[in-house]
Amino acid sequence: MTDLSVALGADGYAHLLGRRSVRKGDGPPTVDIVHATQYQTGMAVGEWRSLGNPRKNSDQAAGIGAPVGAVSPSGSTHLFVRTAAGGVMLRRDGKEGKWESWHNMNVRDTQPGMAVSTGASGRIELVAQGEDRAMRWCQTGADRAFERAEDIPVAMNPSSVVALETGADRHTYYWTDPATGGVMAHRPGDWVVPLGGTPAEGPVAAVRAMIDGYDCTVLAHRDLDGQVMIAACGTENESGGVWWSPTGERAASAPALALDGRGRVVLGVIDEDGALRVARQNDEPGLAMAPAERF
Repeated sequence: MTDLSVALGADGYAHLLGRRSVRKGDGPPTVDIVHATQYQTGMAVGEWRSLGNPRKNSDQAAGIGAPVGAVSPSGSTHLFVRTAAGGVMLRRDGKEGKWESWHNMNVRDTQPGMAVSTGASGRIELVAQGEDRAMRWCQTGADRAFERAEDIPVAMNPSSVVALETGADRHTYYWTDPATGGVMAHRPGDWVVPLGGTPAEGPVAAVRAMIDGYDCTVLAHRDLDGQVMIAACGTENESGGVWWSPTGERAASAPALALDGRGRVVLGVIDEDGALRVARQNDEPGLAMAPAERF
Protein backbone atom coordinates (compact mmCIF):
# COMPACT_ATOMS: atom_id res chain seq x y z
CA MET A 1 0.00 0.00 0.00
CA THR A 2 1.67 3.23 -1.14
CA ASP A 3 -1.15 5.67 -0.34
CA LEU A 4 -4.25 5.64 1.85
CA SER A 5 -7.16 8.03 2.41
CA VAL A 6 -10.34 7.75 4.47
CA ALA A 7 -13.85 8.96 3.61
CA LEU A 8 -16.38 9.07 6.45
CA GLY A 9 -20.09 8.63 5.77
CA ALA A 10 -23.01 10.15 7.68
CA ASP A 11 -23.73 6.63 8.99
CA GLY A 12 -20.32 6.58 10.69
CA TYR A 13 -18.85 4.01 8.30
CA ALA A 14 -15.21 4.72 7.42
CA HIS A 15 -14.28 3.91 3.82
CA LEU A 16 -10.59 3.22 3.34
CA LEU A 17 -9.25 3.91 -0.17
CA GLY A 18 -5.76 2.72 -1.03
CA ARG A 19 -3.28 2.54 -3.88
CA ARG A 20 -1.63 -0.89 -3.97
CA SER A 21 1.59 -1.60 -5.87
CA VAL A 22 3.00 -5.10 -6.34
CA ARG A 23 6.30 -5.50 -8.16
CA LYS A 24 6.75 -8.61 -10.27
CA GLY A 25 10.11 -9.20 -11.93
CA ASP A 26 11.91 -6.40 -13.74
CA GLY A 27 8.83 -4.79 -15.31
CA PRO A 28 6.61 -2.02 -13.96
CA PRO A 29 4.65 -2.85 -10.81
CA THR A 30 1.06 -4.00 -10.92
CA VAL A 31 -1.00 -1.16 -9.45
CA ASP A 32 -4.66 -1.18 -8.47
CA ILE A 33 -7.03 0.79 -6.25
CA VAL A 34 -8.46 -1.05 -3.23
CA HIS A 35 -11.34 -0.37 -0.85
CA ALA A 36 -12.35 -1.61 2.60
CA THR A 37 -14.95 -0.49 5.14
CA GLN A 38 -14.85 -0.16 8.90
CA TYR A 39 -18.43 -0.31 10.13
CA GLN A 40 -17.81 0.66 13.75
CA THR A 41 -15.14 2.58 15.59
CA GLY A 42 -12.65 0.26 17.27
CA MET A 43 -13.72 -2.76 15.23
CA ALA A 44 -11.72 -4.56 12.58
CA VAL A 45 -11.65 -3.32 9.00
CA GLY A 46 -13.61 -5.44 6.53
CA GLU A 47 -12.16 -7.32 3.59
CA TRP A 48 -10.07 -5.38 1.08
CA ARG A 49 -11.56 -5.42 -2.40
CA SER A 50 -9.78 -4.45 -5.60
CA LEU A 51 -11.47 -1.78 -7.72
CA GLY A 52 -9.00 -2.30 -10.55
CA ASN A 53 -7.23 0.44 -12.48
CA PRO A 54 -8.79 2.80 -15.03
CA ARG A 55 -5.76 2.33 -17.29
CA LYS A 56 -4.97 -1.05 -18.84
CA ASN A 57 -1.60 -0.19 -20.37
CA SER A 58 1.03 -1.35 -17.85
CA ASP A 59 3.12 1.86 -18.00
CA GLN A 60 0.08 4.11 -17.66
CA ALA A 61 -1.45 1.90 -14.98
CA ALA A 62 1.70 2.12 -12.87
CA GLY A 63 1.48 5.92 -12.95
CA ILE A 64 -1.97 6.15 -11.36
CA GLY A 65 -2.05 8.53 -8.42
CA ALA A 66 -3.25 8.44 -4.82
CA PRO A 67 -7.03 8.07 -4.38
CA VAL A 68 -9.27 10.55 -2.58
CA GLY A 69 -12.94 10.13 -1.84
CA ALA A 70 -16.15 11.32 -0.27
CA VAL A 71 -19.41 9.67 0.77
CA SER A 72 -22.80 11.08 -0.17
CA PRO A 73 -25.74 11.09 2.30
CA SER A 74 -27.13 7.99 0.57
CA GLY A 75 -23.91 6.13 1.46
CA SER A 76 -22.47 6.13 -2.07
CA THR A 77 -18.66 6.29 -2.05
CA HIS A 78 -17.14 8.55 -4.71
CA LEU A 79 -13.51 7.72 -5.54
CA PHE A 80 -11.21 9.97 -7.58
CA VAL A 81 -7.73 9.23 -8.93
CA ARG A 82 -5.26 11.15 -11.09
CA THR A 83 -3.90 9.34 -14.16
CA ALA A 84 -0.27 9.37 -15.28
CA ALA A 85 -1.22 11.78 -18.10
CA GLY A 86 -2.82 14.27 -15.70
CA GLY A 87 -6.43 13.23 -16.19
CA VAL A 88 -8.97 12.56 -13.43
CA MET A 89 -11.10 9.42 -13.20
CA LEU A 90 -14.16 8.81 -11.00
CA ARG A 91 -15.64 5.55 -9.78
CA ARG A 92 -18.53 5.20 -7.33
CA ASP A 93 -20.65 2.49 -5.81
CA GLY A 94 -24.28 2.63 -6.77
CA LYS A 95 -27.28 0.67 -5.62
CA GLU A 96 -26.73 -2.33 -3.35
CA GLY A 97 -23.01 -1.53 -3.11
CA LYS A 98 -22.24 -2.42 -6.74
CA TRP A 99 -19.44 -0.30 -8.17
CA GLU A 100 -20.09 1.51 -11.44
CA SER A 101 -17.58 1.71 -14.29
CA TRP A 102 -14.78 4.27 -14.31
CA HIS A 103 -15.90 7.71 -15.52
CA ASN A 104 -13.53 10.16 -17.24
CA MET A 105 -13.78 13.73 -15.88
CA ASN A 106 -12.39 15.03 -19.22
CA VAL A 107 -9.49 17.12 -18.00
CA ARG A 108 -5.74 17.18 -18.71
CA ASP A 109 -2.58 18.59 -17.17
CA THR A 110 -3.51 18.23 -13.52
CA GLN A 111 -0.67 18.08 -11.00
CA PRO A 112 -0.46 15.78 -7.95
CA GLY A 113 -2.98 16.88 -5.34
CA MET A 114 -6.79 16.70 -5.16
CA ALA A 115 -9.24 17.65 -2.43
CA VAL A 116 -12.88 16.68 -2.04
CA SER A 117 -15.63 17.91 0.28
CA THR A 118 -19.34 17.13 0.81
CA GLY A 119 -21.77 19.99 1.36
CA ALA A 120 -24.83 20.21 3.59
CA SER A 121 -27.08 19.38 0.62
CA GLY A 122 -25.09 16.22 -0.08
CA ARG A 123 -23.43 17.67 -3.16
CA ILE A 124 -19.75 16.74 -3.53
CA GLU A 125 -17.16 19.24 -4.75
CA LEU A 126 -13.75 18.30 -6.15
CA VAL A 127 -10.69 20.45 -6.78
CA ALA A 128 -7.60 19.26 -8.68
CA GLN A 129 -4.33 21.15 -8.75
CA GLY A 130 -2.95 22.45 -12.05
CA GLU A 131 0.26 24.24 -12.92
CA ASP A 132 -1.15 27.75 -12.55
CA ARG A 133 -4.77 27.12 -11.55
CA ALA A 134 -6.98 24.80 -9.56
CA MET A 135 -9.78 23.04 -11.46
CA ARG A 136 -13.17 22.45 -9.81
CA TRP A 137 -16.19 20.21 -10.30
CA CYS A 138 -19.51 20.38 -8.44
CA GLN A 139 -22.42 17.97 -8.47
CA THR A 140 -25.75 19.29 -9.74
CA GLY A 141 -27.40 17.53 -6.79
CA ALA A 142 -26.75 14.73 -4.31
CA ASP A 143 -25.62 11.60 -6.22
CA ARG A 144 -26.03 13.49 -9.52
CA ALA A 145 -23.59 14.22 -12.33
CA PHE A 146 -20.55 16.49 -11.94
CA GLU A 147 -20.24 19.77 -13.82
CA ARG A 148 -17.09 21.80 -14.34
CA ALA A 149 -17.09 24.92 -12.15
CA GLU A 150 -15.01 28.07 -12.36
CA ASP A 151 -11.27 27.55 -11.96
CA ILE A 152 -9.28 29.18 -9.16
CA PRO A 153 -6.42 31.12 -10.85
CA VAL A 154 -3.67 30.35 -8.32
CA ALA A 155 -0.58 28.14 -8.13
CA MET A 156 -0.32 25.58 -5.33
CA ASN A 157 2.53 23.52 -3.95
CA PRO A 158 2.13 19.86 -4.98
CA SER A 159 -0.35 17.86 -2.87
CA SER A 160 -0.94 20.75 -0.45
CA VAL A 161 -4.62 21.58 -1.02
CA VAL A 162 -7.42 20.64 1.39
CA ALA A 163 -11.14 21.47 1.23
CA LEU A 164 -13.46 22.30 4.14
CA GLU A 165 -17.16 23.13 4.12
CA THR A 166 -17.36 26.47 5.97
CA GLY A 167 -20.97 27.38 5.13
CA ALA A 168 -24.04 25.71 3.69
CA ASP A 169 -22.71 24.25 0.43
CA ARG A 170 -19.80 26.71 0.57
CA HIS A 171 -16.25 25.36 0.62
CA THR A 172 -12.99 27.02 1.58
CA TYR A 173 -9.70 25.78 0.17
CA TYR A 174 -6.38 25.95 2.00
CA TRP A 175 -3.00 25.30 0.40
CA THR A 176 0.68 26.26 0.44
CA ASP A 177 1.75 29.05 -1.91
CA PRO A 178 4.92 28.20 -3.92
CA ALA A 179 5.95 31.88 -4.14
CA THR A 180 5.80 32.83 -0.46
CA GLY A 181 5.86 29.40 1.20
CA GLY A 182 2.90 30.38 3.40
CA VAL A 183 -0.62 29.03 3.84
CA MET A 184 -3.36 30.56 1.69
CA ALA A 185 -7.16 30.47 1.95
CA HIS A 186 -9.82 31.04 -0.70
CA ARG A 187 -13.57 30.71 -1.20
CA PRO A 188 -14.84 30.91 -4.78
CA GLY A 189 -16.09 34.43 -5.39
CA ASP A 190 -13.93 35.91 -2.62
CA TRP A 191 -10.33 37.11 -2.26
CA VAL A 192 -7.30 34.91 -1.64
CA VAL A 193 -6.18 35.46 1.98
CA PRO A 194 -2.56 34.82 3.11
CA LEU A 195 -2.34 33.07 6.48
CA GLY A 196 1.42 32.93 7.01
CA GLY A 197 3.25 29.93 8.42
CA THR A 198 6.08 27.95 6.84
CA PRO A 199 4.62 24.53 6.00
CA ALA A 200 6.73 21.62 4.83
CA GLU A 201 5.44 19.37 2.07
CA GLY A 202 2.00 17.82 2.37
CA PRO A 203 -1.52 19.15 2.90
CA VAL A 204 -2.66 21.61 5.54
CA ALA A 205 -5.05 20.01 8.05
CA ALA A 206 -8.40 21.75 8.65
CA VAL A 207 -11.50 21.11 10.77
CA ARG A 208 -14.45 23.16 12.07
CA ALA A 209 -15.04 23.21 15.82
CA MET A 210 -16.98 25.13 18.45
CA ILE A 211 -14.47 26.95 20.67
CA ASP A 212 -15.84 28.93 23.62
CA GLY A 213 -19.22 28.99 21.89
CA TYR A 214 -17.88 30.31 18.57
CA ASP A 215 -17.82 28.54 15.20
CA CYS A 216 -14.10 28.31 14.40
CA THR A 217 -11.80 26.81 11.81
CA VAL A 218 -8.74 25.04 13.20
CA LEU A 219 -5.67 24.61 10.98
CA ALA A 220 -2.45 22.68 11.50
CA HIS A 221 0.72 22.01 9.53
CA ARG A 222 4.25 20.69 9.96
CA ASP A 223 6.78 23.46 9.52
CA LEU A 224 10.16 23.27 7.79
CA ASP A 225 11.85 22.27 11.08
CA GLY A 226 9.40 19.41 11.70
CA GLN A 227 7.40 21.19 14.41
CA VAL A 228 3.62 20.86 14.31
CA MET A 229 1.94 24.28 14.35
CA ILE A 230 -1.74 24.98 15.07
CA ALA A 231 -4.02 28.00 14.71
CA ALA A 232 -7.70 28.91 14.92
CA CYS A 233 -9.86 31.68 13.51
CA GLY A 234 -13.54 32.49 13.22
CA THR A 235 -14.99 30.39 10.40
CA GLU A 236 -14.83 32.37 7.15
CA ASN A 237 -13.00 35.17 8.98
CA GLU A 238 -9.44 34.32 7.97
CA SER A 239 -8.89 37.95 7.02
CA GLY A 240 -9.15 38.81 10.72
CA GLY A 241 -5.75 37.21 11.25
CA VAL A 242 -4.30 33.80 12.07
CA TRP A 243 -1.59 33.23 14.70
CA TRP A 244 0.36 29.99 14.56
CA SER A 245 1.46 28.35 17.82
CA PRO A 246 3.73 25.34 18.34
CA THR A 247 2.02 22.25 19.75
CA GLY A 248 5.22 20.80 21.19
CA GLU A 249 4.95 17.87 18.78
CA ARG A 250 7.36 16.97 16.00
CA ALA A 251 6.23 14.95 13.00
CA ALA A 252 7.65 13.04 10.07
CA SER A 253 4.71 13.93 7.82
CA ALA A 254 1.70 16.24 7.63
CA PRO A 255 -0.58 16.18 10.73
CA ALA A 256 -4.29 15.36 10.80
CA LEU A 257 -7.22 17.05 12.57
CA ALA A 258 -10.63 15.69 13.55
CA LEU A 259 -13.36 16.02 16.18
CA ASP A 260 -14.03 13.31 18.76
CA GLY A 261 -17.43 12.23 20.06
CA ARG A 262 -17.52 15.14 22.51
CA GLY A 263 -16.73 17.72 19.83
CA ARG A 264 -13.14 18.22 21.01
CA VAL A 265 -10.37 18.95 18.53
CA VAL A 266 -8.06 15.97 18.05
CA LEU A 267 -4.58 16.28 16.56
CA GLY A 268 -2.86 13.19 15.18
CA VAL A 269 0.78 12.99 14.09
CA ILE A 270 3.28 10.32 13.11
CA ASP A 271 6.37 11.25 15.09
CA GLU A 272 9.97 11.01 13.95
CA ASP A 273 10.20 7.46 15.35
CA GLY A 274 7.19 6.33 13.30
CA ALA A 275 4.78 6.15 16.26
CA LEU A 276 1.27 7.60 16.33
CA ARG A 277 0.75 10.44 18.80
CA VAL A 278 -2.70 11.88 19.56
CA ALA A 279 -3.46 15.11 21.45
CA ARG A 280 -6.97 16.22 22.45
CA GLN A 281 -8.35 19.61 23.30
CA ASN A 282 -8.63 20.01 27.07
CA ASP A 283 -11.30 21.84 29.07
CA GLU A 284 -9.41 25.14 29.38
CA PRO A 285 -10.69 28.22 27.51
CA GLY A 286 -9.56 28.65 23.93
CA LEU A 287 -7.77 26.09 21.83
CA ALA A 288 -5.68 24.43 24.55
CA MET A 289 -4.39 20.93 23.75
CA ALA A 290 -3.57 18.33 26.38
CA PRO A 291 -0.22 16.51 26.15
CA ALA A 292 -0.18 13.93 23.37
CA GLU A 293 -0.45 10.19 24.08
CA ARG A 294 1.76 7.73 22.24
CA PHE A 295 0.08 4.69 20.67
